Amino acid sequence: MKLVCILMAAGAGKRFGSNKLVALYEGKPLYERAMDAIPAEKLDRVIVVTGCEDILAEAEERGFETVLNDRPEDGVSLTIRLGLARAKGLGADAAMFMVCDQPRLTRGSVAKLIDAFRADPDRIALMADGSRRGNPAIFPEAYFGELCDLPEDAGGSLVICRHEDRLTLHQIGDPRELVDVDRREQLGN
Repeated sequence: MKLVCILMAAGAGKRFGSNKLVALYEGKPLYERAMDAIPAEKLDRVIVVTGCEDILAEAEERGFETVLNDRPEDGVSLTIRLGLARAKGLGADAAMFMVCDQPRLTRGSVAKLIDAFRADPDRIALMADGSRRGNPAIFPEAYFGELCDLPEDAGGSLVICRHEDRLTLHQIGDPRELVDVDRREQLGN
């Protein structure tokens, strides 16, 4: 099974007021923290979708595939489509979608999610704290068509809601890992 990671790093940062992905959390940009949380050794490829030059450069330095999204204002569905187009070109059987605004997410937790998915690769796997769901999420290829057909600013949760009976919720050890940063004051710097 060929599993790729698609790091979604192309958000417009409307609620944040600027490109939040380059904002510092404990001295490190959010996008670097996200890249550090990717257990690349458990994946066939890592694809980073972004329009930010700094993020493109860091991804290339780490040996990740890069995909340019120069229209972040078109919403998350464009980032998903661009990432999946590259994933399909690489022959992916499944794709893990990660976001860059969960600064406490750990590499170990992501590795455990991948292991849980590989144990049952026909189901959608995602992080959870009890019934509260979060990112990352792994989708088998059977869902790529639905993901590519998402409306303008809809994310994978729309597909997840259609397939409640096909979910594996991987319980995370520390619920703070699921917290995402939407506003500058959440950085705590």
